[in-house]
Amino acid sequence: MNIALLLEMAAEAAPDRIGLVCEGKRWTYGDLLAAARGAFELIEQSEAQYVALLDESSEAAVIALFGAALAGVPYCPLNYRLADADLAGLLDRIAPALVVGDEERVARIAGDQAHTVLSREEFVLKTQELVPESEDRVYDPGEGIAVQLFTSGTTAAPKAAILRHSNLLGYILGTVEFASADEEDAALMVVPPYHIAGISALMSSIYAGRRIVMLPAFEPEAWLGLVAAEKVTNAFVVPTMLTRIIAAMDAGASADVSTLRAIAYGGGKMPLEVIQRALALFPDAGFTNAYGLTETSSTVALLGPDEHRAALASDDPKVRARLSSLGQPLPTVEIEIRDENGNPLPPGEPGEIYVRGDQVSGEYKEKSALIEGGWFPTRDAGYMDEDGYLFLSGRADDVIVRGGENISPGEIEDVLMTHPAILDACAAAIPSVEWGEGIGLALVTREGQAAPEEGELKELIRGRLRSSRLPDKIVFVAELPYNEMGKLLRREVKKILAD
Repeated sequence: MNIALLLEMAAEAAPDRIGLVCEGKRWTYGDLLAAARGAFELIEQSEAQYVALLDESSEAAVIALFGAALAGVPYCPLNYRLADADLAGLLDRIAPALVVGDEERVARIAGDQAHTVLSREEFVLKTQELVPESEDRVYDPGEGIAVQLFTSGTTAAPKAAILRHSNLLGYILGTVEFASADEEDAALMVVPPYHIAGISALMSSIYAGRRIVMLPAFEPEAWLGLVAAEKVTNAFVVPTMLTRIIAAMDAGASADVSTLRAIAYGGGKMPLEVIQRALALFPDAGFTNAYGLTETSSTVALLGPDEHRAALASDDPKVRARLSSLGQPLPTVEIEIRDENGNPLPPGEPGEIYVRGDQVSGEYKEKSALIEGGWFPTRDAGYMDEDGYLFLSGRADDVIVRGGENISPGEIEDVLMTHPAILDACAAAIPSVEWGEGIGLALVTREGQAAPEEGELKELIRGRLRSSRLPDKIVFVAELPYNEMGKLLRREVKKILAD
């Protein structure tokens, strides 16, 4: 089954319903399907082996995704923020491709790689001009690869994560009800097109029949303006975006958010005070924390709106703690916490998060990462409580091994964030002659607040955690490094601590 079926069903059920709004232009579901079929013709003519997008979010992302699916070639959106040398290396790995987006840059850094390159405007125009040669045009059955996403590398070259049609449809068909959206429902999308959250959000909204409102580049004032102008009902944000939206609203930015009914967030750890403030500023919106990875075709665990409200209102510490959790696994997936030897751990014991299900790919172009039984080791560290709520403590690779003891950076950071002067915190491993690894802290203070004394911070940690969690080094910085999806770049913090 081909993921293009999602668009075909939406167009057949409501061809004249507005499916996409981008920079003032409106596309019906019928328009989008016709353009995707035009893209199929364009891809066939180019003889490309991939369809790459090197651009911000726009109608081209929707057309390229489904056009590539119809043609049976992988859709491969690229991170346009990469350095030229890194991007040239990725382009070389997918040559020859039909590349949509930055013509000048591709010509400059990959002009000898035999790509067919079209600007966004030219691609969109051509897809509307081309029509199938016959009504009985045969499209790809969808038995192969639908999407290829390059993971963000640190020291090694990025891996090419493979998502097959069956993986993506396993997620959509298991979590979304067809045509469940009312005609006035609108979802605001601002996630970069090269992230799995953006791709899954496109497919989810189209299958539900929801109008997609695209914001190519995030600015909090522009986000708030689109919510009001398009009467947005649904939105997905990453923690850093929500933090900036709240700051803009607190500073007096114009904000008619009365139509917002559902706000989902994910992509990084949400500070407790941010979600608490958001629940107050958006009293009519239901918040959902969505946890997932590229290799799992997006979300595998959810903390829903009712659970947010119940946790906020509860006096029970165990229930209130769920506000910091990832929620419970989707009914269509299984999650286990395992130790370093791959053995399942009981509730409350920290380890590595493993997941399996139809939507879980765990596959790279280079090799499969699935282990016996179809389980995928996420490399995320966490634990599950006795009620099945999943808690994340960071990447397994981020664990600090001090004198043979495994220490989660997240538990230290959570304690530090309770200090009234601390706005943001990161704990990371630093070299130690005595212990092998020591604990370094990079901290950001609130505006107008003085940096706490080292002894005060150590006392705070000692009062909540064991003495082995005390830091060996503390530095104060203006801000911590995050990527555009709100993930803390701990490797960059280690460089700061090493300086």
